[in-house]
Amino acid sequence: MTMHEGDEKTGGLPPEAGEILLDVARATITGALGLPAEFAAVPNWAQQPGATFVTLTGPQGLRGCIGSLQAYRPLGVDLRANALAAAFEDPRFPPLAVAEWSQVRVEVSLLSSLQRIHFDSEESLLAQIDPHRHGLVLTYGSRRGTFLPQVWEELPQPREFLRALKRKAGLPADFWAGEIEVYWYTVEKWREEQTPGRRGNG
Repeated sequence: MTMHEGDEKTGGLPPEAGEILLDVARATITGALGLPAEFAAVPNWAQQPGATFVTLTGPQGLRGCIGSLQAYRPLGVDLRANALAAAFEDPRFPPLAVAEWSQVRVEVSLLSSLQRIHFDSEESLLAQIDPHRHGLVLTYGSRRGTFLPQVWEELPQPREFLRALKRKAGLPADFWAGEIEVYWYTVEKWREEQTPGRRGNG
C-alpha cells in the first residue's frame, strides 16, 4: 500500500507513478545489497528531467535522506542515484546493512521548480513562508541547506523552522545578512505504508 500526498502536480504523472517510483527505489537498493531484485522497464515519463529526494526510515527513525534540488537529469536516473546515496552515502549514518533493510521504509519526493522569495528582513521572509506546504532552500555564500516540507511535522513554527534551517546550512540560528537567499518549493510524495516485504498485498 502506498500513501500519496501533494497539493500540486509536479509533472502530470500517471496515477500509478508513485508505486513505480517506490518500486524503482527499493529495487535499486535491494540490488546494491546483493539481494534478488526485479527491475521494471523505465516508463517514458520517467525519462523526462526530474528532481527527487529519497528518504529512508527505520525503527529508530530517519535512516537516510539524499536528493536533488533541481532537475538536471532524467527522473529515473535521478531517483536511482539518490536511492543509493540515501542508503549508502548519507554522512549522518553508516551504510545500510542487509540485516536492517527489511525494516526500512522508503519515501520518494518529487520536487517542483525552485521559486525565489524576495524579502528585506527576516520578518518579511517569515511572513511569506507557507507552513506545511513549502520546502525551503537557504543559501549564504558557499553555505546551503534545505528542509523538505515533511520537516514541518517536527518544526511546526516558521521561526524555529528557519532557525533550524540556518543551523543545517552551517550558520548560527540567529544569523542574518542581506546576502541570504531563500527559495521555496513544493513536493509530491509517496511513501510505503506497510512492512516493505509485504507491500502490494493489501
